[in-house]
Amino acid sequence: MQNQQNPNSQMKESASMSANKSHGAHEIMDVHETLSTIVGTIEHYKMYEPNIQCQQLKGILSNQSQFLGQLYNTMVDTYQSGTRPQQPTTTYNFELSNDVTYGLSPSQPTQPQQSPQQLNEQNFSSFMMGHIKACATACTTSALEATNPVMRRVLQDSVPNLCEMAYELFLYQNDRNYYQVPQFDDQTMTQLLNSFTTTPTQQQH
Repeated sequence: MQNQQNPNSQMKESASMSANKSHGAHEIMDVHETLSTIVGTIEHYKMYEPNIQCQQLKGILSNQSQFLGQLYNTMVDTYQSGTRPQQPTTTYNFELSNDVTYGLSPSQPTQPQQSPQQLNEQNFSSFMMGHIKACATACTTSALEATNPVMRRVLQDSVPNLCEMAYELFLYQNDRNYYQVPQFDDQTMTQLLNSFTTTPTQQQH
């Protein structure tokens, strides 16, 4: 049995390496985890789709699924080639109003549903939010220590899009009173908002 060459036995500059090999071990594992998280999100979206009755949420799911599929392909392309992907990252846009309802209204305590038949739009939109938050966290973590510059840029550019998806789901939930937004009283809010002050900045010479 031949011994495999230890890739760490000699130091190498990125300029002397082929693009598809210019990934650090940490990056390889982080992006592997990120891609698995996106795959899981797409697959779960497929599971939720037949059970969602609300046409608005069904539309959000469809748009996000399509965008995630494109993002996945872009990441796989970059992951394997180490170079600029054939399909670059794009911008996710949604059409919901940014109006948010603040305050709390009386509601029943939450408990886990006991059967799939009890799941509704509140549950499905919450599941979707959890998946998108996991994707955003995975992309952020991977981007912070990615060594390949193209892979890092794809990961980094994906975070704002995932934030938009999460915000879209939040607006949907807030509009239906699924996601309530409590506030502090005026005195507490004012005290906290004014608990910091700016610092003098040094002028560049």
